Amino acid sequence: MSLSFTAYQKARRLPDISFNQIPSILSDPGAFIWLTIKDPTPAQLKKIQQQFKLHDLAVEDASSAHQRPKLEAYDETLFMALHTARLRNEVITTGELHSFINQKFLILIQHGGTSRYDRVQARCENSPKLFENGVGFALYATLDYLVDHFIVIAGHLQSKLDELERVIFETQLDAPSIEGLYDLKREVAKLHNMAAPVAAICSELERLHPTIATTELHPYFRDIEDHVERINRATVMLREALSDAMQVNLALVTVRQNEVVKRLAGWGAILGIPTMVFSMYGMNFKHMPEYDWTLGYPLTLILTAYGCWVLYKRLKDSSWL
Repeated sequence: MSLSFTAYQKARRLPDISFNQIPSILSDPGAFIWLTIKDPTPAQLKKIQQQFKLHDLAVEDASSAHQRPKLEAYDETLFMALHTARLRNEVITTGELHSFINQKFLILIQHGGTSRYDRVQARCENSPKLFENGVGFALYATLDYLVDHFIVIAGHLQSKLDELERVIFETQLDAPSIEGLYDLKREVAKLHNMAAPVAAICSELERLHPTIATTELHPYFRDIEDHVERINRATVMLREALSDAMQVNLALVTVRQNEVVKRLAGWGAILGIPTMVFSMYGMNFKHMPEYDWTLGYPLTLILTAYGCWVLYKRLKDSSWL
């Protein structure tokens, strides 16, 4: 568990404050509080609820993960739930971000994941003119941070698909590679489900909550929507490419099986000649001319070998062997 909170007055960070000073800051018309907490305990959430007068139902949703992405209004405070993801050392870690949004405060509650929201604060502080929009710009920067990670993950998934496609065409896929193909398909679907709701939330903020998404910030929220649309297109293309790769893999497996069957059939036909000839000698016929002929057996062996060679040559020329 980690908790940090900062007070701002017109984009300027105020000196360190205590938790008990929050009510006086909330009463200051030009100030707002930015609070971030990871994996809070029920007691901590209760304390935050009392200080910021949060709705019981919203706090209940924020107390645990596994919430669907949504934006809900409780009086003058919005509750937002989103899924997060971050690529680190070639591993995708996921989590959830639950946010309470008000003109006077932005509360970020992180469940799992490895996202670093202190970097979002640093970005806002480095853009003081835009940060004068208060909570609205802080919320934009947070959403943009999440979407930037989605873009990185989309590129990572594309690279994994390219590698699997190379393996499909250059070698025969083994069981782990086939499992990797299906795992990749699940990861693409998960990325789409995480990213798509962000665009809808940005649109709703612009239309229904102008005190948060001010007119000056509309182009920035629309920029996030454009990025999400790009991710959506990428995930659709990835899913189609994955389906095509699976179909190609099945087709190549069928072709390879047919090649094996052709070779087995070819060798079976070749072995059929000596099998047929030599099986006659096990039938105990009384009258076999070669029994009394010195060249009988050598000639039989030569003719059998010649027949096998002729058939082998024809099958080889027909690409059956």
